[in-house]
Amino acid sequence: MAVSALIVGLGNPGPRYAATRHNFGFMALDALILRARELGGAPKAALTGRKDLEAVAVSLPVLPGGAYAQFACLRPLTFMNLSGRAVRAALDFYKLAPEDVLVIHDELDLPLGRMRLKRGGGNAGHNGLKSITQELGSPDFVRLRLGIGRPEPGRDVAGYVLEPFRSEETATVRRVVPAAVDGVMTFFEDGLEAAKLRVGGFDAATG
Repeated sequence: MAVSALIVGLGNPGPRYAATRHNFGFMALDALILRARELGGAPKAALTGRKDLEAVAVSLPVLPGGAYAQFACLRPLTFMNLSGRAVRAALDFYKLAPEDVLVIHDELDLPLGRMRLKRGGGNAGHNGLKSITQELGSPDFVRLRLGIGRPEPGRDVAGYVLEPFRSEETATVRRVVPAAVDGVMTFFEDGLEAAKLRVGGFDAATG
């Protein structure tokens, strides 16, 4: 079964960054891989032997009649600012176009507990998106934006995104992650507009 799209979670590798706000994309991607396993998708390693990325091939029932489609789930190991290198390598390997890429990332301009989905647009200062846009030569990939909110005035943004979620935020994070997985599956099953409505209507404060 040919890979039909590349799903990228953004973050930084290593235990030091595992629970930080900048790794929200990694968290959602891991949950998507787990969902595929629960649905019988039998994830398997892909692109082995590369040190700049981790890729897993998963199958999800997002086609009419419950048929499965196969996706490559990618975790760049280049650190956030060079994420595009890993995405470019995976795109070339699977012979896909920028339009076949969905990137899951943290978003300062949305409050924690909210999400948005869109295709294309600017990078809003997000260095991972900037790197991907530069390496692909196009901004026309889909972005699933997971809100983390902005720090208090006067606080350093770079330090804020590399901090772990606070203990009082973790319950919200746990609600967002499966909702993000639902949003990804809706996008591939029903298209962009349906997924935008589902994702945009989610609010972790109300479930």
